[in-house]
Amino acid sequence: MIRQLWTGLAFVTLMAGAAWPAARIEIGQPWSPATPPAAKVGAGYGTITNHGAAADRLLGGSSPIATRVEIHELRQNGDTAEMRLIENGIEIAPGGTLELQPGAYHLMLIGLSAPLTAGDRIPVTLEFEKAGPIEAEFAIRPAGKQGAGGHHDAAGAHQH
Repeated sequence: MIRQLWTGLAFVTLMAGAAWPAARIEIGQPWSPATPPAAKVGAGYGTITNHGAAADRLLGGSSPIATRVEIHELRQNGDTAEMRLIENGIEIAPGGTLELQPGAYHLMLIGLSAPLTAGDRIPVTLEFEKAGPIEAEFAIRPAGKQGAGGHHDAAGAHQH
């Protein structure tokens, strides 16, 4: 009887832990442009929607194909474009969506161990302040290929 109770409690705890991030954060259409063969940096784009009742914060990430995954912002300052590291992450309001896109907030994959090749997929783990780590698979697209409105073509959503 105690064994059945313990097994049931473990199952409920496991299911509650698994469901919490799923109801909160959705990673939509993650992609990266292909890189030249000798490139040591790449970029990551997509959308992140917070379906939770409280704000969460994207802190950064990791990937087995890069030594670091950082959040950067590209800003226009007069005639000059300036890129800066976002050290404290980006808050995503309840019901809000963060767009990671060229010329704005984006992920930088630094220290690539291999080039990003069109047609491949790469694993990236995004780290959130409350939701914790969430794994996504980024589709590698041909460099420079953009869809309508300056956004790259989408390949479906990855939900967590």
